[in-house]
Amino acid sequence: MKRVKAQPITKLLQAFMRQEGLETPLLQYRITHQGWTEVAGQTIANHTEDLSIYNQTLYIQCNNAAVKQEIMSQRTDLIQRLNKFVDAYIINNIIVK
Repeated sequence: MKRVKAQPITKLLQAFMRQEGLETPLLQYRITHQGWTEVAGQTIANHTEDLSIYNQTLYIQCNNAAVKQEIMSQRTDLIQRLNKFVDAYIINNIIVK
């Protein structure tokens, strides 16, 4: 019987998700549903209504002009922190409506 080198299940799952094309949608989901509140903070998250990602751009629907200005002023920092949250380069731009 031939011995096969064992691999951690996390590494196997990651390889499977990448092979099936599910890695990027999962990371986008993590950013919009978990990462935004943690990275942007609860106050900003309370004033954002809709988050979506399309073509590496995060679209944010905001209901407060002051919060919109705050997001725009922190755009580059938010992009870096959101990408660091998922350990991948998922977002390269933020547009606030």
